[in-house]
Amino acid sequence: MSDPLLLVADVGGTNTRVALAEGARVRPDTIRRYANREFANLAPVLRRYREDHPGPDPDGACVAVAGPVADGRAELTNLDWSIDTARLLQATGASRGAILNDLQAQGHALGHLPADLCRPVIDVAGMPGASRLVIGVGTGFNAAPVHDTPIGRFVPPCEAGHANLPIRTEAELRLCNFVSTAHGFPAVEDVLSGRGLEQVYRWLSSEDGSDAEYLAADIMAHIDTDPRAEASVRHFIRILGTVAGNLALIHLPLGGVFLVGGVARAMQPYLSTMGFADAFRDKGRFAGFMSNFPVHLVTDDFAALTGCAAHLCDGQAAR
Repeated sequence: MSDPLLLVADVGGTNTRVALAEGARVRPDTIRRYANREFANLAPVLRRYREDHPGPDPDGACVAVAGPVADGRAELTNLDWSIDTARLLQATGASRGAILNDLQAQGHALGHLPADLCRPVIDVAGMPGASRLVIGVGTGFNAAPVHDTPIGRFVPPCEAGHANLPIRTEAELRLCNFVSTAHGFPAVEDVLSGRGLEQVYRWLSSEDGSDAEYLAADIMAHIDTDPRAEASVRHFIRILGTVAGNLALIHLPLGGVFLVGGVARAMQPYLSTMGFADAFRDKGRFAGFMSNFPVHLVTDDFAALTGCAAHLCDGQAAR
């Protein structure tokens, strides 16, 4: 019996990537990227893809979106788009469909990614069959626990990026106050995201009596020549370690923590040298317990597409 033909999509704030999959295997030759600004909503993107890739209707369709999902409907956080299961099926011609939060899709991808695309950050042995945790750091911040059960994988949605920013030091309190002044409620996402890294740089500039600022890409590009850029990344990584450690204690992912997203990948060269592991384990009398959690960085930029396909293959889709 051949694997089912599936249509999968990963909807970000700027671009949407669409592909075909055979079972849980995404076909790299079918991946296409569309600029969201050229479309009024997601359904026209999917119809365009079907025009660009004519052929039989897919057996199933699944999209991952950067925003909350409830009752088969998604509202994108950073884009004035929405999608529901009925429109998804109509736009793709599929007989069954599913809509996931993007971090849920990343959770469904675990176990289906090549081993060389999951690089160790804290290299300890995970517990087979135990819960895992995906943490996304990119345009925004979010997390999703991953539970494998006798009736299939369960990846509940979460909005961890909108929880309060933790404070461990006097300097972090000043950063928190700076972010509060600029944006109101100081949430995790206000620091641990692309725009958050820019906030950290602006805060350090203000501490020096300067109004200098950089875009996130420029901060990363100047890390070896600009001490303020280096300090921004160091603060970012230590706060990321603190937040990841907090989430590990909440969810107990003894099977491993998996960092995903463009900003997380950009931080890869510095995670081991700028204090991520120390901050992750800095939990007082539970510091020793924190050594039970392996941490990996997922470098596969198309993992959400794989997760969509794996979700459909697990039979969790509406007809």
